[in-house]
Amino acid sequence: MSELNTDLPSVRFIQSLIRDKTRIEAKLVTGDTLHGRITWQDIHALRLITDVEEVFVIQFHALAYLKNLS
Repeated sequence: MSELNTDLPSVRFIQSLIRDKTRIEAKLVTGDTLHGRITWQDIHALRLITDVEEVFVIQFHALAYLKNLS
């Protein structure tokens, strides 16, 4: 599939985090933890802007979990 499937609960969840500008914790499989807001997602990755304005594009396979901090 080459297009974002908005029927999937995980896609809808991330879209709600983007829409509501929710602060999140992203835990990576490397053990690193990032805090900030997701600004977009596509079928392979998401963009996270941290609390100190660093920008990361994170591939989904690199995510251990996302946690809502609001």
